[in-house]
Amino acid sequence: MDFSAANTGLWNFMIQIGMLAGIMLLANILCRKIIFIRKAMIPTAVLGGFIALFLRECNILPMNVEFLEKVTYHTIGIGFIALALRIPAKYDEQEKNNLIGLKSGALIVSTYLVQGILGLIISIGLAYTIMPDFFKAAGILLPMGFGQGPGQANNVGSTYEQLGFVGGQSFGLSIAAAGFVCACVVGIFYINIANRQKKVKIHDSAYISGSLTIEDFQSENEIPISQSVDRLSVQFALVLLIYLATYLVSLGITSLLAQLAPGLARTLTPLIWGFNFIIGSFLATGCRLGFKVLTKAKIMTRQYPNNYLLSRISGLSFDFMTIAGIASIEFKELKGLWIPFTLMAVLGGIVTYYYLKWLCKRVYSGYEHEGMVSMYGMLTGTISSGIVLLREIDPSFKTPAANNLLIGSSFAIILGAPILIFIGLAPESELMLFVTLGLLFVYLIPLLFIMLKAHRKRPVNED
Repeated sequence: MDFSAANTGLWNFMIQIGMLAGIMLLANILCRKIIFIRKAMIPTAVLGGFIALFLRECNILPMNVEFLEKVTYHTIGIGFIALALRIPAKYDEQEKNNLIGLKSGALIVSTYLVQGILGLIISIGLAYTIMPDFFKAAGILLPMGFGQGPGQANNVGSTYEQLGFVGGQSFGLSIAAAGFVCACVVGIFYINIANRQKKVKIHDSAYISGSLTIEDFQSENEIPISQSVDRLSVQFALVLLIYLATYLVSLGITSLLAQLAPGLARTLTPLIWGFNFIIGSFLATGCRLGFKVLTKAKIMTRQYPNNYLLSRISGLSFDFMTIAGIASIEFKELKGLWIPFTLMAVLGGIVTYYYLKWLCKRVYSGYEHEGMVSMYGMLTGTISSGIVLLREIDPSFKTPAANNLLIGSSFAIILGAPILIFIGLAPESELMLFVTLGLLFVYLIPLLFIMLKAHRKRPVNED
């Protein structure tokens, strides 16, 4: 085998990862040494992502966009598997009683609907006034770009382009890119305001050596530190094994769908692979519960998951996920679409902000700011931007906010199924366009009811 630089397949991965690592360290230095950046409380990974984006766009560093997208994709799965393997805190049962998973799913899907309503109002309004040739159903791309991210924005934009929306794919990708920028800028602004009003506590980056207690690092009856295999190796092996199982399960489901229902498979396959982190989290949760059963049966005598090390694995994954995700942003040539793009990007960010601010106060009692910043980051950018903003005020994920993103996304897949119908209806005809707009309003009502009124009935204690 050729181990020299001529073997690009051997060295390309390490070169690209090395560049991302170097940029992360540079961003960390800037966050610590430059007063303005430190006071602005910009997350290190976000700053590193924008530095990498600038260097890539200026052709200073030869960063491969496809590689960056691969890093973003895989680190999402690894990060959430590590989170799901952690031994849960006691508040989880209280959150379940409040149907918080279902409410989070309703919150996510209702935000899609609000963004879709806003987008359609803008696109229809422009088509009937100053842009008569504008594609009237283009507004559906706002929730696809902001709420779903670049993957769905690209898919739906390409479909609409085939139906007559000239530049639809570029428009969708640009909306997604603007959403990512909006998530970071507005999210950081919100964190700063909440911190100044003493509503949240920003954790100082100057970590004091020795502040980590034994309780933080090790729970009762865990595997010993000194043994033939390092404890971190055990944690990482568990995460990677579950990620392999995630691949096999996803492959099995999509292969079975392709054989039994080819038409349905074309719709569901991108969703299954795009949300593979949800499957991975379910498998990780099942693995953790399996360990619990084996321990109670005295077949397993040690606790293998270590919360501290699993948090470090998820933190590492989310840091690289954020840098790679921002660095891979691509603004496409819009060619005459700047007016609808600007209106949707700006108003989409503002409306999403106030809608989530109103609901998070009611849905996430006791941690509304953590819930707000994480949901806003995800519903304008991607789940990675939601996580990185959350870590500024909840670095150890002590509130349920991180789990709400995950569990809520699971419920959102089911609750959001009608949106696939709306996407297909909107461009069919002018009548179907207004029918779609009306259906968005109608479907919003039961979702609001779930968030504001639904609760689990508590069993009556018998005397």
